[in-house]
Amino acid sequence: MEEELLMIPGPVPVLPRIREAMTKPMIFHRGDEFGAMYEEIVETLKDIYQTRNDLFVLSGSGTCAMEAAIGNLVSNETKLVCITIANGKFGERFGEIAVRYKADAVTPVNVNVNFEWGHSIELEAVKEALENSSSSDPKSKIVTMVHNETSTGILNPAKEVGKLARKHDAVFVLDCITSIGGDKVPVDELGADIAIVGSQKCLGAPPGLSALSVSEHAWEMIRENERRPYYMDLIAYKKSLEKKQTPYTPALPLFFALHEALAVIREEGMENRIERHRGMAKTVRDAVTGLGLRLFPKLNEVSDYSNTVTAIEIPIADGSITDEQLRGGMRKRGVIVAGGQGKLKGKIFRIATMGNITEREVMKTIQVLEEVLVGNEFIKK
Repeated sequence: MEEELLMIPGPVPVLPRIREAMTKPMIFHRGDEFGAMYEEIVETLKDIYQTRNDLFVLSGSGTCAMEAAIGNLVSNETKLVCITIANGKFGERFGEIAVRYKADAVTPVNVNVNFEWGHSIELEAVKEALENSSSSDPKSKIVTMVHNETSTGILNPAKEVGKLARKHDAVFVLDCITSIGGDKVPVDELGADIAIVGSQKCLGAPPGLSALSVSEHAWEMIRENERRPYYMDLIAYKKSLEKKQTPYTPALPLFFALHEALAVIREEGMENRIERHRGMAKTVRDAVTGLGLRLFPKLNEVSDYSNTVTAIEIPIADGSITDEQLRGGMRKRGVIVAGGQGKLKGKIFRIATMGNITEREVMKTIQVLEEVLVGNEFIKK
C-alpha cells in the first residue's frame, strides 16, 4: 500500500525504527525489563517537560489524560470552582469533561471563560473570573487551558495565565498535548500543576499513550477527593511508580514505541528539535501567505501562532475554492492535511509540522498545495 504523507496534527508519521520497536516480543509487564524501560521513559519525559513533579504514562490518548486530570481533582462532593478557558475545540473539551464530574445545578461550580475560536485569550477576562470566584465561590479553584490549540492554530499565554492562577492559589491544569516535544514548554516555570502530553503528536510515537505531571499543589486537592476515577486514579499510579510499574496492564507495544521515540529525541537534542519545529512552521506560514492565503488566528500581544500546526483560511467567500477541492485535491496527490473542526468545518484547513517531519515533507506539501491552487485557478502561473 502506498503511504500517504500525513501533515495533520496527529497521528504523525512514525519513523521505521519506532514502528519496528512495536514488533518486539511481549515481556513480563511486572518484571525488571519493563521496570527499567518505564523508569527511563519517565525520566526522559521529565527532562523534556523540565519538571521536578511526579509524572505518569497512561494507556490512553490525550483526552484520557485530560479526563484523568479533571476526574482526580473534581467530584460533586468537592467544594471547588472549575474555571475553563477556551478559544477552540479542545479548550471547550475541558469544560465538557468538568460538567460530567461536577454537575451541580444549584451552585455555579463551572465557570467558562470562552472566546471566539481563533481569537486570543484576554487576560483581563481570566483575571475577572478568578477574582469573582474568590469572592463568591469556594476557595478551592482549578483553571484549565489548552497551551497549543490545534483546532485554530494559536499558542495561548500559558505563562501569564499560570501567574494569575498562582496569585489566586488555583491549581493550573495545562493541556500541552501538541506543544511538548515541539516547542519550549518549561512546565514548572509556567506554573502548570498538571501538564499533559500525547504520544502521537510532537513526540513522534504512535497514538494510544499520554502522560501527565502532577505537582504537590495538585496532590493536596487530589487526596481530598474520595470519588476519584478507578482506572485513572493518579494515587494508584503514584504508588505503582514507586515499584517502577503501572497499576494496570500497560499497552506494551506502545511503550516500546514511545521508548524508541524518546531515544530519537535524545539523539536530536531538544533545542535542535524545537528549532526544527519553529523553522518548519515559519516556512509554512511564509509560503501560504506568499500564495495569497490568509492565516486564520487573530492574535493579541500575549498570543502567538502555533509552531506545530498552521491554520489557514479557505478563500470560500468569493467562491475561489472549496474545502473539497483544496483538501481533496491534495489527497489525490498523496498529501493529507486537516480540515476545520466544528463551527470551522469547511472554512479553514490546517497543516501540521510535528514530530519527525522534516523540511523535505514541508516543501512537498507546499508544492502540492500550489498545484491545487493553480489547478483551481486561485493563482495563475
